[in-house]
Amino acid sequence: MSLQEFREFRERMNDRILATGNLDIKRFFALDTRVYESGALPMPTKELLGLVASLVLRCDDCVSYHLVRCAEEGLSDEQILESLSVGLVVGGSIVIPHLRRAVHTLDEIRAAQSP
Repeated sequence: MSLQEFREFRERMNDRILATGNLDIKRFFALDTRVYESGALPMPTKELLGLVASLVLRCDDCVSYHLVRCAEEGLSDEQILESLSVGLVVGGSIVIPHLRRAVHTLDEIRAAQSP
């Protein structure tokens, strides 16, 4: 799935899920949104934390989402790759396939950003 397809699917399905009106789901989605807002830690740092946790948990969808957010927050490739290296050390060699997909997604994000 391309990055564009991922974004469209994620948005469409989030809208569908939230349209069900389930209060517990709505509350969880709201909490997920709020926790990444700037506070004692700035938003870019929180996105890097989310990226590392997602890599360790081996959730490619979450990794892609946080890579997009990291790029939107203006983080450099060096900052992102350094964070991914933390995830690699914590998660071990089992995260290498997810690291490959993460770097591929980052390349796709950067290609879309260039004129």
